[in-house]
Amino acid sequence: MQEKELDFLLVPLGLLIFFSYHVWLLYTITYNPKRTVIGLNAESRHTWVFSMMTDPLKNGVLAVQTIRNNIMASTLLATTAITLSSIISVFVSNSSKSTSTELVYGNRTSMMSSIKFFSILLCFLVAFLCNVQSIRYYAHVSFLATVPTFKDRRDCIEYVARNLNRGSFFWSLGLRAFYLSFPLFLWVFGPIPLFVCCLILSSLLYFLDTTTSFTRDLHSQSMKEEENGNGMESIHHSS
Repeated sequence: MQEKELDFLLVPLGLLIFFSYHVWLLYTITYNPKRTVIGLNAESRHTWVFSMMTDPLKNGVLAVQTIRNNIMASTLLATTAITLSSIISVFVSNSSKSTSTELVYGNRTSMMSSIKFFSILLCFLVAFLCNVQSIRYYAHVSFLATVPTFKDRRDCIEYVARNLNRGSFFWSLGLRAFYLSFPLFLWVFGPIPLFVCCLILSSLLYFLDTTTSFTRDLHSQSMKEEENGNGMESIHHSS
């Protein structure tokens, strides 16, 4: 097959496999969250917020330090994404000056090269925006988690936990955009490396995103122990 036919066949097929896996992952997170690491982590963060906000004066420093670590991680990814976007933009702008005439007359090689680099640039811009949104939610939660008047209001604690999980979900989306940049980078070398990378990456992410029965049982046991501990503590306080 010619290179043109491979581009039209393998590139959409590889991206379809990658995005189909993430559609399945989103469906599983929504309807069976304990089967995925993201779902278990969301439930753990929800419990962690309740543990921290039951006594914000005592646990406030620990909560702020933990959220600060997440902000630092999101800041690192956002800085990396915008730096790579700037480098790619400079490279594309310099190369377009020498190939502008070819693009006007419809040179397919120059057009495909521009499409490839534009896809990588768009991928990193999405990663940057997702990580910025993650920093926004984490910064908001760092203030709300230490409000003493919220400790006896379950609706306020639910709001804080929901915002914390939103920040983490945006961080995961930014990380997925970084994952997508790998096959897009390999697309520069041809459609076959992109297709192979999409297959390997989807298989690897499946094993990283799904949980085993041992992990689910361990998580359920820890959640039950946490609920029993909170119940005994509330009885002690009421008595």
